[in-house]
Amino acid sequence: MTDAAAGGWRYGLLGLPLAFAALPLYVQLPAYYAGSFGVPLAALGALLLGARLLDALIDPWLGTAVDRLLARKAAALPMSAAGAAVVLALGFALLFLPPVRGTPALLAWAAVALVLSYAAFSALTIAHQAWGAMLGGDEARRARIVAWREGCALAGVLLASVLPLLAGWTATAAVLAAALALGVWAWNSTTAAAPRVHAAAAQPADRWFPFTQPAFRRLLAVFALNGIATAVPATLLLFFVQDRLRAPAALQPVFLGSYFLCAALSIPLWLRLVPRAGLARAWLAGMALALGVFAWAGALGDGDALAFAAVCALSGFALGSDLVLPGALLAGVIARAGRRGRGEGVFFGWWNLVSKLNLALAAGLALPLLSAAGYTPGDRAPHSLQALSIAYCLLPCVLKLAAAALLYFSMVRTGGVPCATRDEC
Repeated sequence: MTDAAAGGWRYGLLGLPLAFAALPLYVQLPAYYAGSFGVPLAALGALLLGARLLDALIDPWLGTAVDRLLARKAAALPMSAAGAAVVLALGFALLFLPPVRGTPALLAWAAVALVLSYAAFSALTIAHQAWGAMLGGDEARRARIVAWREGCALAGVLLASVLPLLAGWTATAAVLAAALALGVWAWNSTTAAAPRVHAAAAQPADRWFPFTQPAFRRLLAVFALNGIATAVPATLLLFFVQDRLRAPAALQPVFLGSYFLCAALSIPLWLRLVPRAGLARAWLAGMALALGVFAWAGALGDGDALAFAAVCALSGFALGSDLVLPGALLAGVIARAGRRGRGEGVFFGWWNLVSKLNLALAAGLALPLLSAAGYTPGDRAPHSLQALSIAYCLLPCVLKLAAAALLYFSMVRTGGVPCATRDEC
């Protein structure tokens, strides 16, 4: 194994436990508390809404804290991550192995555990992303760095999707703790690669500094539009599978598994495209593939489960570009703004805030529109199914097309780098 490859997996390994924790924290928790402890969905929903809003809003402040730590001594960041990893492991165990019963006690317990878990998770994620951007390099190198992190993350998602079912939550919490320890250890072994920042220049960026950069604003707009376009079908997937396709419930893991597996398998292919086409053009190709796939999905109906499996595989392939390329572009924006080694944290703080809001915006956009169009779950009337297909296929296409157009005019047309001024665009 080359030194670059060894450094890549050592840096990226922490992505596995972070994604491993994210799936239960953000997806599996509601069903677990409602099904295992009988917590009412309305109360649980209110708790999760408040906790997730707080989780998103603190990200820019966490990013500023990361930058301050980097300004003192860059190599201290991976060592400090050990404390956040301990808090995350503890909060996760408290959340999924509660020692209390009864709805009021469970809600209070979950509120404390969620705040601990979300804060530690966000701090670790921003610190890890900032370190990857700080490593710098050309477009191909930046893409490889992100690819190691996101490839390990996909492995973590796949593991988290099966382990709780096979081994239970006690074993899952233990595996998470061990994986976090291993990931932090591996990351600490890369501290020799930390760039040396001159003491006079090592001043962290103001919290609002990223928005003074036109290149960041334009890239963030593309990222937000594309993220909502991806989150809408994720929100409506089960409705589409159950009502439009009438596919057996046993096939749902096949659809999800093919989606994430193909995303992981596609990453090396997107990396090969970057030196030939550049980051922006490669990302545009991924968007074009997703547009074609969802246009095809709009023609599917009863009994088209096999064709939909192909849709999941191809859209997963397109997802690989979304996972690797935007983060690499952001690293270039940070370097171009002159903030490498002293401003990555606050950039990624705002980046993660938008990423978390994408899911909320997708649900807030798709579900009311779907309801207004006359769809209700289980209703297979023609007008209802047509509304479902429009929301699942057409709405993401419109959003993805808008993201692709903005990507082209703000980056591809300017040579693959987000334009720094209005005149450049």
